[in-house]
Amino acid sequence: MGEWAVITGAGDGIGKAYCFELARRGLNIAMISRTLEKLQKVATEIEQATGRKVKVIQADFTKDYVYEAIEESLQGLEIGILVNNVGMLHNPVPCRFLNGPDIAENLINCNVISVTKMTRIILKQMEPRQKGLILNLSSGLGTFPCPLYTLYSASKAYICTFSKALQAEYKKKGIIIQVVTPYGVSTPMTKYQKPNVIMKTAEEYVKESLEPASCSSFPYGYSTARDFKR
Repeated sequence: MGEWAVITGAGDGIGKAYCFELARRGLNIAMISRTLEKLQKVATEIEQATGRKVKVIQADFTKDYVYEAIEESLQGLEIGILVNNVGMLHNPVPCRFLNGPDIAENLINCNVISVTKMTRIILKQMEPRQKGLILNLSSGLGTFPCPLYTLYSASKAYICTFSKALQAEYKKKGIIIQVVTPYGVSTPMTKYQKPNVIMKTAEEYVKESLEPASCSSFPYGYSTARDFKR
């Protein structure tokens, strides 16, 4: 598919786990996230553990002006996989729409615009090669209307619909576009709830999501991602 994987929201949680797992599977990693120090620390760990190349790109996805710089930073990389993982949850939760902070613009930029614009940037490169995987992280809360998580739920529903429609457009071009919908994963967003039968660690979840367990464009937790560098 290509020598590089691009992961957004790569500094911790599920994004960090994707970086490590894809590096172990032979890809070089381009990490994009807000906190430079965190990215640099994780990049060093990946390089030492896997021997793969790691590129660090600092970007705050709550802002809408970051994409030109991101695209320039990715110039010259043969990108086989994009993981649109970055996202944010309004705080406090649960809460009624009018009782929460007015962060609609930041949340939409981070959860909706980031997926749309990063997909456009990478898909332009994948289409001529007629191969690639775009993996979009939604949420179990995006599969049904979820009161008291209204903005978050709606933003994740967009990712589900966007991914499913885009796969219909590009399937015949050899590009796989899939969405995964995690429910319980122990990450900073879930305040590191203790893993159990239902609550998975980020590492467990990522390994399962990358198993070739489904050929569907809309799996609930799995993606088809075999022969990454082919």
